[in-house]
Amino acid sequence: MGDTFPKLKAAAVQAAPILLDREATVAKACRLIEEAGDAGATVIGFPEGYVPAHPYWYDFYTANDPICNRFNVELFKNAVVVPSPATDALGKAARRARAYVVMGCAEKDAGSYGTIYNTQIIFGPDGRVLGKHRKLIPTASERLIHVGGDGSTLLTYDTPFGGLSGLICGENINSLARTALLLDGEVVHVASWPTFATRGYERQFHTMDVRMRYYAFEGRIFVISSAAVWSEEMKDVLELNAEARSRFFGEGGHSGILNPMGDYIAGPQDGGEAILYADLDLEQVARGKIIQDVTGHYQRFDVFSLGVNRAPYGQGIRQPGRMAPAAGTEAAAAEAEARTETK
Repeated sequence: MGDTFPKLKAAAVQAAPILLDREATVAKACRLIEEAGDAGATVIGFPEGYVPAHPYWYDFYTANDPICNRFNVELFKNAVVVPSPATDALGKAARRARAYVVMGCAEKDAGSYGTIYNTQIIFGPDGRVLGKHRKLIPTASERLIHVGGDGSTLLTYDTPFGGLSGLICGENINSLARTALLLDGEVVHVASWPTFATRGYERQFHTMDVRMRYYAFEGRIFVISSAAVWSEEMKDVLELNAEARSRFFGEGGHSGILNPMGDYIAGPQDGGEAILYADLDLEQVARGKIIQDVTGHYQRFDVFSLGVNRAPYGQGIRQPGRMAPAAGTEAAAAEAEARTETK
């Protein structure tokens, strides 16, 4: 008989947040998690910055407009601390659904007063926070409010069906980040996106397709791609005038699920709230990797290598009140070795 491979159902959530309202958006997310769990989903992906918002206001107002600072403060006030009552509620929903959940959020450290990360939180089916991924490089206007993460959160998480991980929006074009996750055994990837529906983003669906199809085909893995959509309530919260509202060409979205050949097996769906489902047969991963496994026999590790610094920022680099060891000393060499992991 030989070995058998796991089969599972995946869900890509396409939904609008209750903009800049953490508690209301968490409550909505919990309902969506439980709905997907009732439908049999084992892995559930959510959009970028879903709780409580992506900084959409920078698409409509200049950076120095006082309204942006007001929205920035509201974003920080409603950002998610890990752990906190917000993650407790999401974890309980994941446990009720008996599913792995990858949730996009704006994250802040407990007790901080201004630093915001663009984060995916990974929950296990027992409701525990397995970990989080902080976007390494904020993209475009995100740089006005988000700070970049570090290599300590560039990880995959062991599950009964293999490695689970994710990247956020533009990170999915970063070849080194993709390779780092694939080398860690990733077989199910969650890509989280905001909503793209205004002039200037007309080709965004095309570029999402390019990235998602290639990611799935390169790694011979399954990809869950979850994007948000606009609601009229979001436009109201942002106080958009008639001219700003005229810039919309749709609602956003374009979520889907792809197989290891880079084919969509659910979606992509443009506009409208929905949960997209697909059945994943992990034997398809084996079929693809037997031919070309870029993390195994179809790679030349004697020619190529990848170094990944997985030390948290500020640890092994410089601690507050402590000078870094002088270059060339044994202490400096030991510190460099501690913060570098070679794959």
